[in-house]
Amino acid sequence: MIVELRKKSQITIPKDIVSAMNLKEGDHLEINYSKGVIHMEPVAIYSKAYVEKLEKSIMTINENPDKYTEGPFSSVEEAIKYLESDEEYEKTKNDRKTK
Repeated sequence: MIVELRKKSQITIPKDIVSAMNLKEGDHLEINYSKGVIHMEPVAIYSKAYVEKLEKSIMTINENPDKYTEGPFSSVEEAIKYLESDEEYEKTKNDRKTK
């Protein structure tokens, strides 16, 4: 597909690519340039509190799997809900929404 570079170096990602990749307005994309080719990849951005809680949970499972008290989760959504239940994460998530 051919797209046109517009003012302020903007391009439009073709609708069929947006649909195929399930992209939504506000999604973040990592963009890199290598050997004459531009690469774009969707990325997820999480607060430091969210990542720290996830790391702590994983370390607990790895170090003491018999003592792990959370889960098992029946779905990815349930696990994410647990991780997002942290008050610090909720505060930073709400701060991002107001910007």
